[in-house]
Amino acid sequence: MSSHSVEIKICGLKTQQAVEAVLKNGASYIGFIFFPKSPRHVEPEQAAELARPARGKAGIVAVTVDAGDAQLDKIVSLLQPDILQLHGHETPERVAYVKQRYGLPVMKAFSIRERSDFDAVAPYKGIADRFLFDAKAPKGSELPGGNGVAFDWNLLKEQSGLGNYMLSGGLNAENIHVALAKTGSFAIDISSGVESEPGKKDLHLIDAFFAAVHKAINTPKTA
Repeated sequence: MSSHSVEIKICGLKTQQAVEAVLKNGASYIGFIFFPKSPRHVEPEQAAELARPARGKAGIVAVTVDAGDAQLDKIVSLLQPDILQLHGHETPERVAYVKQRYGLPVMKAFSIRERSDFDAVAPYKGIADRFLFDAKAPKGSELPGGNGVAFDWNLLKEQSGLGNYMLSGGLNAENIHVALAKTGSFAIDISSGVESEPGKKDLHLIDAFFAAVHKAINTPKTA
């Protein structure tokens, strides 16, 4: 793989130590999750405090799941995010409305298991500013993301017109070189892959992940 830079988003941050670790490693984006069922859930006030050292250094992403206007109003006013990530069943109309209401770019997440799951993307083209592709949650999980499972990355090769999407789902230091080689993605998102347990970021795993990404993008491709 060529030595192009890959944007790295670390999602589900809850502590100042984790924020400092990802900033030290040069993260492109940091993500805060506002979804009470998630072990990574934070309140807007807490996220605003955690995001303070990242302002101007990394993009601040607010991740919500089918959030109403009142919840989004509070998050936007307190956190002042750079991007809104919608990880629920938001319609194209809802995405357009949210963009217009807050004047912020919107990243729409899609859950992928099989080829047909990409059919849902088309109506959002030209509306969402960016797409994020995560693995479909295992049966029984109430979380739309952060489940530590991957989808078949070969499916992405067959798609066109996805723009500069973000790859998510089951990424870690061990498989990131394969993920990047198979997809050619310029942006990746990780949460559970740098955790010692759900919701608890591990500083050593964070360092190891960034090291693995840099190694992957700087290793000459062999025939």
